Amino acid sequence: MERSYFAVVEASSSGDIGVWFPDFSGCVTAGGSYSEALLNAREALQFHVDGMVEDGDAIPEPTPFENLPADRGHLAVALVSVSLQSRSKRINITMDEALLALIEARTNNVSGFLAEAARDRLASLR
Repeated sequence: MERSYFAVVEASSSGDIGVWFPDFSGCVTAGGSYSEALLNAREALQFHVDGMVEDGDAIPEPTPFENLPADRGHLAVALVSVSLQSRSKRINITMDEALLALIEARTNNVSGFLAEAARDRLASLR
């Protein structure tokens, strides 16, 4: 399941474009351009939410636009989507042994790796 959250995009004094999320204290990122900052924002939000799920923390409902911080001195407010994990389900798959060996050589969590690869691939199909 996906959910979208507002991200506040601001120019920093260093010239970078900063992004923060009103619904997630401490979830911040930046980029050298607006596009890079928003790409980093999606990654940062996904990492933050995945950590909350792993820790058993409740994921907040998105703040409505009209309840966002009143200071409108920022560059933009953007919607950033995140995949919310549901319960894990065991599956049985068939995979080339050599490919599986390459994956196992690079990670200690094959299931997590395959889930992340599937999310990345699905995102590229949009």
